[in-house]
Amino acid sequence: MKRALTIALMTSLGACSMVPPYQRPAPPVPQSWPVGDAYLRQSEAALPSVTYRDIFRDPRLQRIIESALANNRDLRLAAANIAAAREQYRIQRAQILPEVGATATYTEADRGSGAGTGVGNAASGRRTTFSVQGGITSFELDLFGRIRALSEAAQNRYFATEAGARATRLTLVGDIANAWFTYAADKDLLGVGERTVASAQRSVELTRARLNGGIAPRTDLRQAEQVLEQARADVAQARTDLAQDVNLLQLLVGAPVDAALLPASLAEVTGSVAELPAGLDSTILLRRPDVVQAEYQLRAANAEIGAARAELFPRISLTAVLGFASTALSNLFSGGNFNWSVSPSAGYSIFQGGAAKANVRLSQAQREAAIAQYESAIQTAFREVSDALARRGTIDEQLRAQTAFFAAAEDNYRLSEARFRGGIDPFLDTLIAQRSYYGAERALAATRLLKLQNLVQLYRTLGGDSQLDATPGGPVPLTQ
Repeated sequence: MKRALTIALMTSLGACSMVPPYQRPAPPVPQSWPVGDAYLRQSEAALPSVTYRDIFRDPRLQRIIESALANNRDLRLAAANIAAAREQYRIQRAQILPEVGATATYTEADRGSGAGTGVGNAASGRRTTFSVQGGITSFELDLFGRIRALSEAAQNRYFATEAGARATRLTLVGDIANAWFTYAADKDLLGVGERTVASAQRSVELTRARLNGGIAPRTDLRQAEQVLEQARADVAQARTDLAQDVNLLQLLVGAPVDAALLPASLAEVTGSVAELPAGLDSTILLRRPDVVQAEYQLRAANAEIGAARAELFPRISLTAVLGFASTALSNLFSGGNFNWSVSPSAGYSIFQGGAAKANVRLSQAQREAAIAQYESAIQTAFREVSDALARRGTIDEQLRAQTAFFAAAEDNYRLSEARFRGGIDPFLDTLIAQRSYYGAERALAATRLLKLQNLVQLYRTLGGDSQLDATPGGPVPLTQ
């Protein structure tokens, strides 16, 4: 019996594999980032290992992110998916090992009256029988690597699920940072609107007085009222936007957000975001969680080809049973009561209508689809990083120009207002200057927000946050 089990196990461990050798497809993107006027010249250093704390340095934003990592429902769903994939891998992995079972039976039968009264006596009216059986059940000798290929596929899908969870975490951190910065920008816009309302209100009052005095026409009053009402509408919209910003943050965090953690303006958060350098070598995209996920899915599809190929060959299984039987419990383990049997079997479908070969071709087609998905993930990542770098290369100049435009518009409005009050220029010139000043101030706030969002986009598209790993170290061992 021991020799049979040893031979079976050695045969299984020495099984061949029909899984095609895995070769990572060459990235379908250029080796370096685009260059030109729209792009910054980057250092050739590899992407460093960073955490979101290295990029988003404001303690208030860090506290919000920490709360989100603990409470966000999408992350809880991702964690549940990881747990399910891990257990699926364990279930599949367990099929490599033999299943050992044991049964025990107790039988008591009445054989009629007899002279004796001892247990187990042939003349007794009652007979008691005990039996114990144990052995290997449903153990397939994995000669052609079918079970191992399926186990490898399940393991890679587990890894893909973990990579997907890291991508979810990375996206969540970026979304929270963007929502937090948007709240700061909307606070600025609210302040711009309130200041414009106050200024326009004074213009309306002055124009109405001039109209009543017969100095100004009614058209001046109506034009001043247009500026005032537009500013009032913008203030109402800004208040709505602020409320919705808070709602979005609470949804992302999965819990109420303390108002003390919200920024008062863009000016106080602009210097709190660090820049993540990008290396010239585009192969750093291979560490992005979504690209890693696509590659593990490709590896799983590759392994399933081996399982489909192994289905073309017979399945060989082994069943071994050993046991004890006795009519008396005290004699159960005595000599003569031991019995054993070994029953190897082989099964092969003679006619399947070509289903087995079609299954191989199906798995090969699925691998080709996985290759296309993997290459598409790399191309998408390359485009996202290139877009972010293009914006990064021009945003400082845009912000400088917008700041200068705002300063000129502000000075022009003050000069126009002074010339109007001095009777030099008509009121129309002042209104035009006021509208330009109002629009320039709103555009400046939007450009400042755009620069912050660009830094968030670089952080998210380069995908190198070392603090957002799901479960480092690979799958949990079966013994845990």
